[in-house]
Amino acid sequence: MNSQQELIDSLPKHLQAFARVQDYGRYSARDHAVWRYTMHQLVRRLRETAHPVYLEGLRRTGISLEHIPSMDEMNAALAQLDWRAVVVDGFIPPAIFMEFQARKILVIALDMRSIDHIAYTPAPDIVHESAGHAPFIIDIDYAEFLQRFGEIGMKAIASAEDQAVYEAIRHLSIVKEDSHASPQQIRAAEDALSEALEQNRNDSEASRLSRLHWWTVEYGLVGSVEDYRIFGAGLLSSLGESVNCLDDSQVRKSLLTVDAVDCPYDITREQPQLFVTHSCRHMSQILEEFAQSMSFMRGGACGLRTAIASGSVCTARYSSGLQVSGKFQQLLTDAVDNAIYIGTTGPTELAYADRQLPGHDSSYHAEGFGSPVGKLAELPQCLSVYSVDELKNAGIRLDTYCQLEFLSGISVHGRLRHIERRNHRNLLLSFEDCTVRDRHGQILFDPAWGIYDMAVGARIESVYGGAADRESFQLYRNQATTQTRPRITADAEEQQLMNLYAQLRRHRESGTPKADALHALLDQLAAYPDEWLIRLELRELLPQAGARLQQELAAIAQRRPETARLIEYGLQNPD
Repeated sequence: MNSQQELIDSLPKHLQAFARVQDYGRYSARDHAVWRYTMHQLVRRLRETAHPVYLEGLRRTGISLEHIPSMDEMNAALAQLDWRAVVVDGFIPPAIFMEFQARKILVIALDMRSIDHIAYTPAPDIVHESAGHAPFIIDIDYAEFLQRFGEIGMKAIASAEDQAVYEAIRHLSIVKEDSHASPQQIRAAEDALSEALEQNRNDSEASRLSRLHWWTVEYGLVGSVEDYRIFGAGLLSSLGESVNCLDDSQVRKSLLTVDAVDCPYDITREQPQLFVTHSCRHMSQILEEFAQSMSFMRGGACGLRTAIASGSVCTARYSSGLQVSGKFQQLLTDAVDNAIYIGTTGPTELAYADRQLPGHDSSYHAEGFGSPVGKLAELPQCLSVYSVDELKNAGIRLDTYCQLEFLSGISVHGRLRHIERRNHRNLLLSFEDCTVRDRHGQILFDPAWGIYDMAVGARIESVYGGAADRESFQLYRNQATTQTRPRITADAEEQQLMNLYAQLRRHRESGTPKADALHALLDQLAAYPDEWLIRLELRELLPQAGARLQQELAAIAQRRPETARLIEYGLQNPD
């Protein structure tokens, strides 16, 4: 790809809505200073404790310690690894995140953490997403694990309550990162998240899978319980937790097993426990073990019950390949728990091979869809496999009144008007003047309701979250624009400070900084007595003023104790 926009244009439209073009000019010189400080401190502390791939991965994925990475630089490097990257605005729906990952696209948060949140940010930021996740893409086993996680994750069934939790987390991250937010606004956002979590009693596939993602991709350790290295992006991007997690007396370490999906986590504090994986292949084995329990692998009545309980749009795939996407509400089973009739409520889409069937969009099936599942009596094979001529021999002819009797006892009587076929298979039989009854004679479809479209298939092979054709049946169309993080406009005093950061950066990049100009810059800092980071930067370039700067930094640490540890880190010898 030659540009970010070309990459975005190559995406499916439902993903394009979440991708942004990185405006590199939006990052201030102080943003770059925050990046530089954070990355130098992280690398210094992680050199011996991170997985050995980490440092090489930073270099090979286009990530410099000196400046915020541009997507153009990253994509030029990632192209060599058959991956790409796009920027997004903060949190995006988990299903969308997973689909990007399945397509071998890293999702990078657009924003840079503020100086006030340099040690920890409540919102996704470019440090965490690029310097945390990208470096390990150079490891083939890890890259394959990440892509497979995306493929499985995008099929996980999420509940309506999961969506409420996502919205609450996104809102809280925006409020906390807003320097103008009042304590009351922050408290209200925290309360809203607590309430959403309390209401989320459906332990969905998506929420359990998110825990496995957290304990591996975000907060994973690799090696053995006694001898381990850091590889989780959440740890790699945290100045505090990347050190604190090594204290075995405070943070319990356990071998990763599939039971991790039942271990909750708290995004608002450091983790009291972590899991250790032997290798990326070990993680892949755990992932596949959990996948075997998911509805997309199991299908049948079990998967349909999971879909019904979720209250969200899911897809059921018949053995013929026909896909029904909607909110499932009805399930009839036989004595051995085989699904014999399924039904949705509200907008429903019919598709094949992830493409909507013409005329069967969610507006046509706006009230829902219902159909039998199973074989017809006296026909040895599934109805889907018979040719048109073979159907005629069985008395199933176009423009003819047909009586279909299923082994389950369900009957479909009506005039056949159309047969929808794909790849030599019958997917859908459409009837007029049709009556459908269950084995007890109860009406499932009445002729007065119009055309009856009957799905064809002997069984439900798979049930999974979301729609089959995500382009045509978009579930998250408006999510990208519902709420975005405010961009703060600097006042005159703040702008002057940004100019001082910019001057200092130009001096650094020149390779031959002029002492007189730096002394003049130092004098201007009197107007900003609490600005600690620019003083640390200046100290590197102007050692002659080291004693004065150290004295000023000590005074800042005393006035603002929350900066003391950061200043202490910065006073250590730079890399």
